[in-house]
Amino acid sequence: MTITAHSQLPNLFSQNRNSINHQTDYMLPTLGAELVYTQDGSGRYLNFYWQHSEILGLNPEQIVDEFNEEANFVPVDNVAYLERLHRILTNLVPEKLQCWFSYGQELFELELVITPIMPQLGKAATTVLVMGRLLQAKVNINKVDVIAKTPTQIELAVRSQQHQKLVNRITKNIRRNLDIDIIWQQTVDSLGKVLRLERCIICPYQPSSQKVRVIAEYHQPECKSLLGSDIDLAAEPAFAQAVDTLEPIVVQAPSSSLCPNQKILVVATSYQDQANGLVALNLRDECYPLTDAEIELAKEVADQLGTAIAHATLYKELEVARQKAEDASRLKSEFLANVSHEIRTPLNGMIGFLKLILEGMADDPEEQNQFLLEAHQLSIHLLNIINDILDIAKIEAGKMELDCTPVQLAELFNDVESFMRPQAEMRNLSFQMQMPPTSDEIIVQGNYQRLLQVMLNLVGNAIKFTQEGGITISADIVIKKAKFQEQQYPGMVKVRVADTGIGVSLDKQDKLFQLFSQVDGSRTRQYGGTGLGLAISQKLVEAMGGEVNFYSLGEGLGSTVTFTVPLYQQPVIVTCGDDCLGK
Repeated sequence: MTITAHSQLPNLFSQNRNSINHQTDYMLPTLGAELVYTQDGSGRYLNFYWQHSEILGLNPEQIVDEFNEEANFVPVDNVAYLERLHRILTNLVPEKLQCWFSYGQELFELELVITPIMPQLGKAATTVLVMGRLLQAKVNINKVDVIAKTPTQIELAVRSQQHQKLVNRITKNIRRNLDIDIIWQQTVDSLGKVLRLERCIICPYQPSSQKVRVIAEYHQPECKSLLGSDIDLAAEPAFAQAVDTLEPIVVQAPSSSLCPNQKILVVATSYQDQANGLVALNLRDECYPLTDAEIELAKEVADQLGTAIAHATLYKELEVARQKAEDASRLKSEFLANVSHEIRTPLNGMIGFLKLILEGMADDPEEQNQFLLEAHQLSIHLLNIINDILDIAKIEAGKMELDCTPVQLAELFNDVESFMRPQAEMRNLSFQMQMPPTSDEIIVQGNYQRLLQVMLNLVGNAIKFTQEGGITISADIVIKKAKFQEQQYPGMVKVRVADTGIGVSLDKQDKLFQLFSQVDGSRTRQYGGTGLGLAISQKLVEAMGGEVNFYSLGEGLGSTVTFTVPLYQQPVIVTCGDDCLGK
């Protein structure tokens, strides 16, 4: 409000109440607020203006007149409201609040700012100016009951003691346990039962996600469970506000999926000023206001719970890390045992055959040549094992360097077939190789020796773990632009190695590409090998710009391993029948 030089200041400070009322009545609408009124310390209305009076069925003159005779437009919690008025008049400090008012059969939730009207020097303040706005209005079906539920000072004291005991119980339970799931459930159960809530939920919060999931819940039998449901923070402003401010938020949620048309209290749990969870409580009596002390207790519970969540989470992470370290140590021990066995076996064989020759145990030159051939094959096998170990050491040290050049896919497939077909036929397995139907050569970008190593490894595993049926090696062209090491390629070639072997159960497939990890130690002892093949193949393929994937529907259902490699140039695809398939 602006006072000009022509304003009659003495009239504003007139001691005649009728003069004050007359002067103020026409000034209230000019303040720009939706709702404006003045009161004295007893709650007596001196003036009253509401922009929406007619729509809401209020008569301002009757409110001022009738209030002097009997309570008509009054706060539901009148005791707390009058205490606040007294505090404002004493401290001369304005306050902002949300408060429910009752008028006839209507309930109004108002957002108010109460400001003391400064008295003359040396006199006490006796009047306040209240400005506000309507948040919502409801029909007061149980008016008598609502008014009767306004808590007395004794009731507030009992509630305070009850809530403090609840905080102590929750704190005690938290300190006794480091299992985060138990902490969450005990907390919602304690809050729900003691406060007789319709519902209480807890959701862990991660700053990287805009959704939270209900992982613990207490609810009345007539309420539908929300356990496991995802809550979008964008659709629940109270949740987002609680996370941002770390302050308890009490809101009416007319369209909320959590507590429709009911008031909820949302508190963010935090640790070191970082939100790590959300607690939402459905307040059963929407007009039963929470005191400042109860809001502070809610914050205290949230702080205790936030610290407990952080400690329990850290404990869980340490347990997982410890378990991983123990598993890694065990796996390395098993790996070293397997590798030492794999090295000793061919070495002992070589020593044995050479000793037979040196001691003249060969019956004739042909048998002697056979002994030498066996020793040579064992030495090649030993060299392959040592190469695998050296390869993985280079990969782990980041010193694996590959010189990638154009490679003809047909040449690669032919070499794989010449090496592996005899092994498959020795085990009475079918062996098929299928090339994509093209009118020109398929050329990929990669390192020929390493691609050959990968294919021999994958096909060798397929033969090793297949007792009957066969192995099929095929390739497909995926025309989709790819970029690797700042170079563009027209597509990728996907090579597929499928077998009808022993397969791998779904829960063990994630171990296949882990270093020093083998799906089943008993299988390793049965079939041999170091368990490094797939891990090495994956690293080599990734170094050439591709990726390796493993598929199996379960044990006894066979396996398929695929890997991709960049296509150097796009071939011309032709349409043909089965006679275009490979060998």
